[in-house]
Amino acid sequence: VQLQAFGGGLVQPGGSLRLSCSASGIIFAINDMVWYRQAPGKERELVADITSSGGRTHYADSVKGRFTISRDNAKNTLYLQMISLKPEDTAVYYCNTQYRAGINSWGKGTLVTVSS
Repeated sequence: VQLQAFGGGLVQPGGSLRLSCSASGIIFAINDMVWYRQAPGKERELVADITSSGGRTHYADSVKGRFTISRDNAKNTLYLQMISLKPEDTAVYYCNTQYRAGINSWGKGTLVTVSS
């Protein structure tokens, strides 16, 4: 199983980024998917999740209205559109299946740094 997030980088406060996650070794279309993040010195936290069909989404209160999770099952790809970024959004962002997140099995994340 390979789940790799990419698209991170340095962005100024108020800026935008779109993260992508490529999935292989799983049947992507039947998996509920999640984005987590881990800031320096903090525990990993759930940012957003989406059902297998994309019909339902859920967001952490801290990102509601600014982040949008979506997926393209034909491309086995998960997305996280982030706008109005704040310094407190600085973290390594990880994508995962909900199941693998539950058993604490993680792939490679992507670093997002929000700073002027």
